[in-house]
Amino acid sequence: MQQIVSFRQMKDGTRADYELLDEYEKNYALGLADRVLEALKKLGSSLQGYPVSRLTHSLQSATRARRDGADDELIVAALLHDIGDELAPYNHAELAAAILRPYVRAEVTWIVEQHSLFQSYYYAHHRGGDRLARNRFKDHPWFHACAHFCAAWDQSSFDPDFQNDGLETFEPLVRQIFSRPPADLFQLPPA
Repeated sequence: MQQIVSFRQMKDGTRADYELLDEYEKNYALGLADRVLEALKKLGSSLQGYPVSRLTHSLQSATRARRDGADDELIVAALLHDIGDELAPYNHAELAAAILRPYVRAEVTWIVEQHSLFQSYYYAHHRGGDRLARNRFKDHPWFHACAHFCAAWDQSSFDPDFQNDGLETFEPLVRQIFSRPPADLFQLPPA
């Protein structure tokens, strides 16, 4: 029989309650890579109108990153950068970054979080927007890395004739990244 905590309100929890929950959370987190891969597969039948599915777009982006010599974190970021499309169509980049944040370096998280703004360089002017909106970050140390991510891997990955690698190629990397100990997001930075 599964144990449950003794409280009805979190303020009434005991040390034993939170140790129990911590153990359940650690065990649940072991399946994160499987859930990420399943969510990615769902992009195969999501948003219409593009010449390729969102899954194929993601695979093309990751393939281009891999062939460009990107490191493992950036390859997985290229694969997962649009994973938030189904649940957060208007802020998908932030959702994708949140999924990656505990497992990759800050630069990669920032690139994924900002890629939507940087990607708008290629289309915003067609819809009355400011294609140079990304320039508000022009002095940011990762500006050029994000611009490269979009130029080389993201905006160019809608090609039905491109021979991308299959998901099985990237599965070991996804499992490797999500098996890392997560960063302690509750730890305060040094003062």
